[in-house]
Amino acid sequence: MSKAVEELARERMERMEAVANLKEPDRVPLQLHFDYGFMAKWAGITVHELLFNYEKAYRAILKVAKDFPVDSPPMPMMGSRCLLGFALMAYPEVSSFVGVLTGKMHDILQDIYTCWPGRELSANSGSYQFIGGEFLRQDEYDEFIEDPVRFAAEKVVPRAHKALRRPGSAEAMAAIMKAALEGQRYSMFMKKLASEIAKLGYFLTPSVLTLVPLDFIGDYLRTIPNVLIDLWKVPEKVKMACDALLKVQYSNLQQRFGSAKRVGIPLHLNEYLSPRLYGEFYWPYLKNIIVDFNNIGIKCGVAFEGRHDAHLERILELPKAWGTAMFEKTDVRKAKRILGGHTCIAGGIPPTMLMQATPEKVEEYIKDLLEELMPGGGFILASSTAIPAETPVENIRAVIRAVEKHGIYRR
Repeated sequence: MSKAVEELARERMERMEAVANLKEPDRVPLQLHFDYGFMAKWAGITVHELLFNYEKAYRAILKVAKDFPVDSPPMPMMGSRCLLGFALMAYPEVSSFVGVLTGKMHDILQDIYTCWPGRELSANSGSYQFIGGEFLRQDEYDEFIEDPVRFAAEKVVPRAHKALRRPGSAEAMAAIMKAALEGQRYSMFMKKLASEIAKLGYFLTPSVLTLVPLDFIGDYLRTIPNVLIDLWKVPEKVKMACDALLKVQYSNLQQRFGSAKRVGIPLHLNEYLSPRLYGEFYWPYLKNIIVDFNNIGIKCGVAFEGRHDAHLERILELPKAWGTAMFEKTDVRKAKRILGGHTCIAGGIPPTMLMQATPEKVEEYIKDLLEELMPGGGFILASSTAIPAETPVENIRAVIRAVEKHGIYRR
């Protein structure tokens, strides 16, 4: 890489590190998250092509990275977490290749918990859809608690994937082998993409995604409506299941996550829970995960999806500068008033505003927001959710110009 590219990557890295450590950088960092529909439209392809053709995805993502320069690279995970990867977690040399359920993996495994553009959805649907499924019955909690991974391998995986419904059959063995080979191709695609992204002056941090135990149960095993019912009907069983999951997923952190420098944690059930239920079934586990990672030098990036207002002050129980809190619906001004000087805040750009406003209104909004949230550092200006295909490009460029104009810290 040229000296200019290396310097740009260093500037971006130092900018992000400064705010994570609650300091004022040279400029407010900017993160823009684009949905698959936007990236596909900008590249002149369908969403189906983006999610099923690695070469077209490679060109599309690089085009977005070049045309909309920000401080964090657009490196989307091209799929969902795969239940087969969880069932094989004791065999990391295999599970690493089947941990992500891509479009092509969906074709191979025939899972019933996701829907895809060009398959169950129209070719230009904005994204794949995660619909979940009930793969753990309420009367099976005891069996799951005894050994979550074995239960997943013997019960959940066959129920969740049509191609694996007859364990030990030639069809099932062939599907697993095909899935592992496809996972290897996906891994090679991501490495190639990362190499080219780095040449554009982006720093790349080794990262992994994980879930709070209750989110894993709600998303992948019971469905959200069912797990909410379980919290009232069999609360102790749910808590024991969460304890069992925490033990198997987060034991030996250094060994399992030692190469990672950052852990992403998207929250799903937080908005559905009362303060009492949140404090009993959700927060203790999220806090445990963040603190344990913090103790081995890994920062977490938590996406507080939905409206998190009722639980904001809990975050003050975490170690200072533990990571980054991205807020979707919670007003970042309110979050900064409560968490400023303790937690790095991210968000502030609602995609609905970008879709509806004029470029002049966008700049005015960004200017006012930065004036309030810049002082003291610890703030990342970011789109609170993924920017959809219908967003006027001139409004995205207005955001970038506004940050360059109004986001500079005066020394």
